[in-house]
Amino acid sequence: MPRPKTHDDALRGRLLERAGELLSTEGPDALSLRRLAADVNTSTTAVYSLFGGKPALLNSVYEEAFRRFGERLAAVPKTDDPVEDIVQTGLAYRQSALADPQFYLVMFSKVVPNFEPSDETSEAAAETFLPLVRDVDRAVEKGMFVQAPREQIALAMWGMVHGLVSLELNGNLPPGLEIAPVYERALRAHADGWRAR
Repeated sequence: MPRPKTHDDALRGRLLERAGELLSTEGPDALSLRRLAADVNTSTTAVYSLFGGKPALLNSVYEEAFRRFGERLAAVPKTDDPVEDIVQTGLAYRQSALADPQFYLVMFSKVVPNFEPSDETSEAAAETFLPLVRDVDRAVEKGMFVQAPREQIALAMWGMVHGLVSLELNGNLPPGLEIAPVYERALRAHADGWRAR
């Protein structure tokens, strides 16, 4: 009878989750393979077996973060109203960040100085911007948005969403203010600002 596989996808997932938590809350110096293994109640051998070393682990954390993020954005249903689709994508952006805060900082900051993800992972990350560009393109083509470079409109919208979510997750809000009550309204107001008159 073969021995059971102990270094499985469930362990891989737990290691990635904890690595994301360590990076986003304590910084790159906190992420040692020994500490990671101890925190997840496994061995450094398991970490090496699953990832091959720290650079591959870091790339896998980045890859997992963008995989989850991309899946959530891609799950937003497309309708005949691209402007509403853009708003719904913005809502999905925040939901993804709140669901996986341990990955958000990894995705959108240089949490590990001088770390460069693999070309494949960088390409997958860039792909997460494309659904928004396509929806903006549809809105421009239908005459719902002004005639302007699609990537610039999409970037402005992405930046507004990213700013609000980053303020929320990093706790950088003025006392007594919250993002939740204004988030969707801000999305809709921003989208309305691009409407053709």
